[in-house]
Amino acid sequence: MIKTRFAPSPTGALHLGGARTALFNWLYARNQKGKFVLRMEDTDKERSTQESVDEILESLKWLGLDIDEGPYYQSERTEVYKEKVEKLLADGKAYRCYCTKEELDAARQAMQKAGKKPMYNRKCRDKDGDQSKPHVIRFKMPIEGGTVFHDTLRGDVKTKNEELDDLIIRRTDGNVTYNLVVVVDDAEMGITDIVRGDYHIANTPKQLNLYKALGYSPPNFTHVSLILGNNKKRLSKRDGSGSVLSLRNKGFLPSAVVNMLARLGWGYGDEEVFTVDGLIGKFSLRNLTLSPAVFNDEKLAWLNVQHIKLMDNEKLAEAAMPFVKAKHQNATREDMLKLIPMLKERSRTLVELASGTDFFFAESVVFDEKAKAKFITKETKPALKEAIKLIEELGVTDSEKLNEAFKASAEKLSIKMKAMAQPVRVALTGKTVSPGIFEMMSALGKEESLKRIGMASSL
Repeated sequence: MIKTRFAPSPTGALHLGGARTALFNWLYARNQKGKFVLRMEDTDKERSTQESVDEILESLKWLGLDIDEGPYYQSERTEVYKEKVEKLLADGKAYRCYCTKEELDAARQAMQKAGKKPMYNRKCRDKDGDQSKPHVIRFKMPIEGGTVFHDTLRGDVKTKNEELDDLIIRRTDGNVTYNLVVVVDDAEMGITDIVRGDYHIANTPKQLNLYKALGYSPPNFTHVSLILGNNKKRLSKRDGSGSVLSLRNKGFLPSAVVNMLARLGWGYGDEEVFTVDGLIGKFSLRNLTLSPAVFNDEKLAWLNVQHIKLMDNEKLAEAAMPFVKAKHQNATREDMLKLIPMLKERSRTLVELASGTDFFFAESVVFDEKAKAKFITKETKPALKEAIKLIEELGVTDSEKLNEAFKASAEKLSIKMKAMAQPVRVALTGKTVSPGIFEMMSALGKEESLKRIGMASSL
């Protein structure tokens, strides 16, 4: 069975780079009828926080990336790692290094002067020392030959072993380091396939030698390209748009964010808009690209519009309700189902959709001063009074019939339809931009519509 994983460090919010990594692993697991594992790499005790753990879990849940196993926590598995270190020592595949920082710095400087790659000079590799003295434990990297791994996108990637450092696997304070714990966890948890950022390529040969030394079979590796921001620079964690939950708070749909993330380095012909089920069915690691992907705010906004249009009205009303309730506590599900059809086609985000409901829930119309000065005037009163007459006669339930009557009245008053409609729009909402006036009147009802237009005509 295919088994993938997402292993974030809980030292902050889940950002788009991490979310895309999670998504690619999740999509591959779902496409292959496999399992998706979540593991928190929380060994950095100073920076890891429960708040970050909670935010990562909330972000994954919002995106719809359900977990089959976990979350596992590396901080709860320290004894497992220490046992593996002791095994490597007992097998002669690791050693204690007593070199001081000053000695290490001097050795690296000497290698640099000699035109060599600065790395540990293996001074303690074949020596015994006083174990009571401060020391680290290093892994005995093979010196001769090379290490090769197959990357799904790059083919065989080769590294000369002489370029690999005898990496530290346990620090002086007893804490075990990243490259060892990730190998132990992935092997012990049965991970078969790893999709991760291409900045990990340098770690892969080191980890492969650890797999071999510990008697594990390595997984398959796929290293994906970076995500760049609009400025074509690496998307920073300090970028406000980089946080998953910041996009939720801006009113983007999770399906649109998933669609956007999937398209950052993956493609399927000329298709742009994908449902989650569509992504699962079509996803393949072979369709990932090597070139850096660019996160584009405008593209996300466009995708969000498409997903709002595709969304079932009841589900859209449910998704929008928290944003509406933040503005109008008296809003109900029934109200939203009445309003969604007129707002669905004109809203780019759920925030915009919520703002579009203001006209309905407002207890009284608050006029934009410029709108009032331009459209609620002595010259527009005939149009407003004509609108009142038509609504009294025809009601507000038949929008098409009312529209035709407005056109006829505009012609009778020798004005354009816009000159008839815009004062009514401002009377109903206080603004010059809103949903269609006949749709709004239908939602407000005859009595409320007459009340608002009558008040405006009396100003």
